[in-house]
Amino acid sequence: MTDLRLTGKTEDGNHLALVDNDGAEYSLRISDTLRATINQPRLSSVPSVDAVETMSVKEIQRRLRAGDSFEQIARDGQITVEKVERFSGPIMQEREYILDRARELVMRKDVHRIDMTFRDVVLAKLAPRGVDTDEVSWNTWRLADGTWHIELHYPNRDGNGVATWNFDLARRALDASDDNGAWLIDEEAPARPVSTGIIHSEPTHPSRIETNRVEDIFNPVVEEKQETPRLAVIRETPSPADSQDGITARAKVPSWDEIMFGHKSEETPEDN
Repeated sequence: MTDLRLTGKTEDGNHLALVDNDGAEYSLRISDTLRATINQPRLSSVPSVDAVETMSVKEIQRRLRAGDSFEQIARDGQITVEKVERFSGPIMQEREYILDRARELVMRKDVHRIDMTFRDVVLAKLAPRGVDTDEVSWNTWRLADGTWHIELHYPNRDGNGVATWNFDLARRALDASDDNGAWLIDEEAPARPVSTGIIHSEPTHPSRIETNRVEDIFNPVVEEKQETPRLAVIRETPSPADSQDGITARAKVPSWDEIMFGHKSEETPEDN
């Protein structure tokens, strides 16, 4: 028996094109009998090579919701892009729904006390700067914490500008996540994390010197306080014990006036 391999349909669409191992071509008419035979449950239950599941529908939709592209999902799952598209409908509708809710969020009122939505605020910022609002594109995907990442692309002098926000549907809250996003809605730019500086190994490097100064602030060197000399009591007349040591006189203790003003005080009658 010669094995034949299906290569497709003929140009008229009424026959199947077959070829054998030697390259000889054959055709088989697509009759009602052939269709009925192929559609039998026993044959249709046998999966073809292309129908082997390598990525579940749930995983495909999870990755679509997280913002992965059709091509990336198809490549990672070893499936066709058509299969990804087949299950993308509900997820793409969900993402568009989130975008609508975010764009309709009321941000402020204008001078006429008319509600300005998030979309109005953004376009009012871009239009006066010559940006073609028809060229603005929106995208969104879900983050791991359950919030939604909103991304806006708009043309600018550098080619393409990008602004991003985080949108919490439950709280109806919208926060800028980059400088462009903050600028477009007139908010303060989000705080950036402070990175740890590099400490050089050379002791003379300015960074090490600065580090030592910081350490001095928290670990100050306590200098020993010098004790003020105290005046001892000195007697002008030597004691008997002093006389035995050969001491005949003692230095006179200066008076307070001599210490403070540098001159001798007047002698009182008692001193004479």
